[in-house]
Amino acid sequence: MNTGLARVVGFAFSVLAVAALPSLTLADEEHPAAAAVTPHPLYRQECAACHVAYPPGMLPAQSWRRILNNLDHHFGTNASLDAASVKQLEGWLTAHAASTGRAASAPPQDRITRSSWFIATHEEVSASTWQRASIKSASNCAACHTRADQGNFDERYVRIPR
Repeated sequence: MNTGLARVVGFAFSVLAVAALPSLTLADEEHPAAAAVTPHPLYRQECAACHVAYPPGMLPAQSWRRILNNLDHHFGTNASLDAASVKQLEGWLTAHAASTGRAASAPPQDRITRSSWFIATHEEVSASTWQRASIKSASNCAACHTRADQGNFDERYVRIPR
């Protein structure tokens, strides 16, 4: 094959490879919430009443199970629910939990903010930023992610408050 034809074929292959990129799961691996699903009504009622309705893809199924089985000590709060509600939530959360990528590994203490993908995504955020009165902690997604309540964590909608 002559070099001119080889360049054209190489260029065409590169264009096709780049065109295929949006179908890859890299965005979901880097930002598990990118695969957000509509929150279950019970999840919105019980969980989102106190904090953002974290997309199930932010944690693996085993983390969701541990969280649900320890609601009487839910990160310092008693968030107990009846057994039927726990079972319903467990079914929905585990069905939509992370199963591939960095979010598929259980983070320390099942905390989203201690997961490898969260730390890598927020590495440019200083410790002092998390401590601002307008933010309070890394778990307060809605403080900076203006569409977190919709499951949208796209960087275009990030506004870090003063």
